Amino acid sequence: MLKINPAVAAIEEETAFTVMDRANALRAQGHPVINLGIGQPDFQPPKHILEAAEKAVRDGPHGYTSPQGLPALRDAVAQYVGGRFKVPVTGDEVVIVPGGKVTFYFACQIFGGPGAEILYPDPGFPPYRDAARSSGAKPVPYPIREEKDFGFDAEEVLSLITPATRLIIINSPANPTGGVVSRAEITRLAHGLAKHPNVAVLSDEIYSHQVYDGVDFVSFLSFPELRDRTIILDGWSKTFAMTGWRLGFGIWPKHLIEYVKKLITVDHSCTSVATQMGGLAAITGPMDEIEDFRKSFQKRRDMVVTGLNDIKGVRCRVPGGAFYAFPNITGTGWQSRDLARELLDKAYVALIFGESFGQNGKGFMRLSYAASEADLAEALKRMKAFIEA
Repeated sequence: MLKINPAVAAIEEETAFTVMDRANALRAQGHPVINLGIGQPDFQPPKHILEAAEKAVRDGPHGYTSPQGLPALRDAVAQYVGGRFKVPVTGDEVVIVPGGKVTFYFACQIFGGPGAEILYPDPGFPPYRDAARSSGAKPVPYPIREEKDFGFDAEEVLSLITPATRLIIINSPANPTGGVVSRAEITRLAHGLAKHPNVAVLSDEIYSHQVYDGVDFVSFLSFPELRDRTIILDGWSKTFAMTGWRLGFGIWPKHLIEYVKKLITVDHSCTSVATQMGGLAAITGPMDEIEDFRKSFQKRRDMVVTGLNDIKGVRCRVPGGAFYAFPNITGTGWQSRDLARELLDKAYVALIFGESFGQNGKGFMRLSYAASEADLAEALKRMKAFIEA
């Protein structure tokens, strides 16, 4: 009998994709499914991005690039990020990768291993836990609290650091909650980490453009004292509606780049050239449509939060960012896993049950409002009718 690596066997399926497959199967059978389970903007990428990628497919270049990415794209990312946050960033700190997940997966590979511990948010993006586990490290959850608007308590996080801790993963604005950690807590965490020089930070900032109501987003690049052990994860998928393009970037301390490049040559050699050319057009082109996307998400957020709070037994805080709502459904009498199953099978609305994001997600559901207003209105109508029946 074949023997499977236990670290690989322990990896769990990402529920959002399992639900997407189930929703697509029901839709193929003729059912009017509305999928609010997957975090995917319903917009098309701006036209100039499509044209740049089309030209690259037709005219080239068609060969390998540096494992680190096209120099022009890395320089453009450095200028873009440095300008946004008023910090110095250079192209040799940037690594272009096929999707944001690669950055945190590589960070776990670099800092993991037997005996290591990696801290991650709970509820949080499930692949954080599995990336840590597959590296051989012990994943250690830290709590994300509803009463803190789905932020964390810096002192509580710091208290979980042990001599075995090698990496802490931060995500703000967050998946699945939409929470944005306050500047005060981020600053307290950063100052506390100064006392733990052996702990690296992976800050997943993929939703940093999706913040609302003047919410104060703080990048971990803002703390120069941690720069030599801070990794920033970002990319094109959420901001530019390019989820299927698989294009992300990491900003790494220079002394870690050699390890990242080794992993790239083993894993994927380089990122698709045509995709990189599309990314270059996106990051150097006009941003007016990107701001329109953000405003549309904010309008949808307001609509969804109002609709959820109008359902008996459901309460939902107003998320400060991303495009997710994380309603508390304990007042309905349902278990979240059961409710998610029944809503899909009987009301044809796909959501994700909270426990799939960690034990602290119990009693919650994740709803993505990266869908049309018409679909959101109909989904809320169906949910209300089903839950209150």
